[in-house]
Amino acid sequence: MAGFLKAIDTISGQEGRAFATINGRNEELFYIQTLEATVDKQKAEIKTLGRRGVQHKATGWTGSGSMTIYYVTSLFRQMMYDYIKTGKDVYFDITITNEDPSSSIGTQTVTMKGCNLDSVVMASLDTESEALTEDLDFTFDDVDLGQSFVAPVLGN
Repeated sequence: MAGFLKAIDTISGQEGRAFATINGRNEELFYIQTLEATVDKQKAEIKTLGRRGVQHKATGWTGSGSMTIYYVTSLFRQMMYDYIKTGKDVYFDITITNEDPSSSIGTQTVTMKGCNLDSVVMASLDTESEALTEDLDFTFDDVDLGQSFVAPVLGN
């Protein structure tokens, strides 16, 4: 008889931590609303003799992400401002830990390395907003899967 996933083992989106390591300094990203980092494979189309269809071969990957944060920090504006004024760009790491204490699957920690900002909101006003937020897009060059979830304890 097959088991099922217990609702208690799903991960609450509020249970976790996020840190950015910028110039050797850890910055807690307590103001994140959402963050998603994605890896997309790059593939080449390969045609071979004896086969009419096109096959695909992985040739690399690219990492990109986005986060929505509460508009309560000048950190990222300062990084973009420094780039505008000096041409010196900043690369940093973002570490995300998912850890819901009610779940049996444990903790997952993922670090995106070599993050670089694509765009930053330099100023914002919104008379209709109860809390200002901003969206930040970034790319990254490497990933470290520090700790993985374990398999959930299935229900019967």
